[in-house]
Amino acid sequence: MIANVPCGRFAPSPTGLLHPGSLLAAFGSWLLARHHGGVWRLRIEDVDPPRTVPGAAESQLQALAAFGLVHDGPILWQSTRGEAYQAALDVLLASGQAFVCHCSRSDLATSGGIHHRCVARQPRPDPAVRFRVPSGSIVHFDDGLRGPQLQDVHAEVGDFVLRRADGCWAYQLAVVVDDAAQGVTEVVRGADLLDSTARQILLQQALGLTVPRYWHLPLLLDAPGHKLSKSLAALPVDSSRPLPVLRQLWQLLGQAPEALEPAHDLDALLAAAQQAFNPARLPRADILIGAGLPPAGALSAPMLQNPLSPT
Repeated sequence: MIANVPCGRFAPSPTGLLHPGSLLAAFGSWLLARHHGGVWRLRIEDVDPPRTVPGAAESQLQALAAFGLVHDGPILWQSTRGEAYQAALDVLLASGQAFVCHCSRSDLATSGGIHHRCVARQPRPDPAVRFRVPSGSIVHFDDGLRGPQLQDVHAEVGDFVLRRADGCWAYQLAVVVDDAAQGVTEVVRGADLLDSTARQILLQQALGLTVPRYWHLPLLLDAPGHKLSKSLAALPVDSSRPLPVLRQLWQLLGQAPEALEPAHDLDALLAAAQQAFNPARLPRADILIGAGLPPAGALSAPMLQNPLSPT
């Protein structure tokens, strides 16, 4: 970790090949880190073994390399971080901010899955551990793109899971511990994770960690309004032609297309992008790709000729 240096990160889950929305987030986070003169970390969020696809992480790393998005320092793999997560959990248990919970999903069905008190009908051999969210736990934060945010975590989320009943570490705990370990100061990611931010801030405060700045980039949506990655079965980006893909992503991020026109190779394009990037131009609304998409889901020139508009 480098002290007093801005730090961004990209943290894909190895559940499939790198899709357009993930590459948009990767490029956006890389641009913001470089714009601030900072470093850009890489983390593989393989904390959920049942959802991990063999070979997916390696494929994602190859795709990032093909687009010239080079990370700083070693890659952090969440699957190797159990001791760090346990240490954080022990702190929370010792302070009473976390507790063992025997409630099952069926136990919480009448409350819409929101946990405010334990209502388990019988003990479980494999209880979960939850973070205690008292009444009045209202979190305010200023998102770099979407402005002031507020969430009543007690009312909207309730006590949330830190370690699941199957023994897997929950995303909320792992991401907070790892962002701190990697010195992340700017969390730049897709807007689908905006709802998780308040929970992560509560955990950062409980563990005495610095709260980073959050930026939630727009999602790519298809004509019916579904995430592009899901509606096109998470088909991969086309890494064989990185320049046209990066030029289109640059425009999707609200940047002036003429800034990249003189660049004719990957190094020149990334250098020009780094110099011309303007965070004030980043879009604040999700991006709708017009109807008539070709069936191939790769982010390719034919697909990207379709009209794009904010939602």
